[in-house]
Amino acid sequence: MKNTKSEHKDIKIVCPEDCGNAPKKIVLKDFIIALAKKDVSFIFENLSDDVQWNKIGREKIQGKDQFADYLQHMKDRAVREVQISNIITHGRNGAVNGTILLEDNRRLEFCEVYMFTSAGKNSKIKEITSYVIEIE
Repeated sequence: MKNTKSEHKDIKIVCPEDCGNAPKKIVLKDFIIALAKKDVSFIFENLSDDVQWNKIGREKIQGKDQFADYLQHMKDRAVREVQISNIITHGRNGAVNGTILLEDNRRLEFCEVYMFTSAGKNSKIKEITSYVIEIE
């Protein structure tokens, strides 16, 4: 499997190439990149109004207002690199796993499970469940 590398606002992105015929895979890839870049407009374009984000072991975020508050809280967390290992989608569900390297040299391994509002290609993200482990 080939990897693509690109730079987004000084963030290195490493992601497996895909055949491009799965629209939700593209949305999830771009969503992970948007979170790293703090691209609020892209993030909110792709969330349902009643989105729920369960950050396992940390907190639950409900609705776009709380999501916006959380993003504001994250503004000082500088991401240096995002490595996406896998993106899997089927019907209303999807999952992404990989590694995030922060500017302060911390390394976070993550897996996120997504549920969309429908199986349609233009559906919004309704639920996110995030598992994140900091690796020393």
